[in-house]
Amino acid sequence: MDLQPLPAFDDNYIWTLRDAGGRALLVDPGDAAPVLAALGDGPRPHAILLTHHHGDHVGGVPGLLRRWPGLAVIAPHDARIACASQRVGDGEALEVGPWRFHVLATPGHTSSHACFFGEGVLFCGDTLFSLGCGRLFEGTPAQMHASLHRLAGLPGDTVVCCGHEYTRANAAFALAVDPGNAALHDRANEVAALRLAGQPTLPTTLACERACNPFLRVDDAAVRAAIEPHAGRRIDGDIDAFAALRRWKDGFRA
Repeated sequence: MDLQPLPAFDDNYIWTLRDAGGRALLVDPGDAAPVLAALGDGPRPHAILLTHHHGDHVGGVPGLLRRWPGLAVIAPHDARIACASQRVGDGEALEVGPWRFHVLATPGHTSSHACFFGEGVLFCGDTLFSLGCGRLFEGTPAQMHASLHRLAGLPGDTVVCCGHEYTRANAAFALAVDPGNAALHDRANEVAALRLAGQPTLPTTLACERACNPFLRVDDAAVRAAIEPHAGRRIDGDIDAFAALRRWKDGFRA
């Protein structure tokens, strides 16, 4: 599988998935320039997938449409994504080129955020990050916890393609929460080595995230034991634990 993250801005990734003939599927192109540089004079892409409306994920679409007029732009139902030519909703099956994806509504980061899962790959935008999760700009803790729980239920060998290179900073927070987690220490060491070599820490796998990401482990005794003293109160259930963990992360400085 020819799956590549194209760096954009300070820490964004635009994902490209290419078929055997070199035709690409583009995911969350916040900037047209990296895409045009990578695809060059190659074949016309199959389509663009958009996970949510934020400018760093959709801002490059107009430039790409100037290069490839009529290119399909597939996005969730949200009027703020004005460039979409096709709207999709939760549970729909989507055929793009040789690939088939399922649309998963994942509100939390935004109210209309969607992820795309298929061919063993998850394009999760800003819902799930390696060792972290997105900020709650529009959704509630209950919504985001449910969205993450839904993604965590996918097969462990799922290749996780996140929208940002946040893993090193997320590792510092995860280690503060769960310092006794051996798998997390291994992942943090791997991340440090990759970044030192100038390499992306993504994609990751869902099995790795289930073992290491504290936001997928709020029911774990060690994680819960760390949250309560920081919150300064008794934690009542997984959603309360997730909300307290997210607030902790919002104010965390390594």
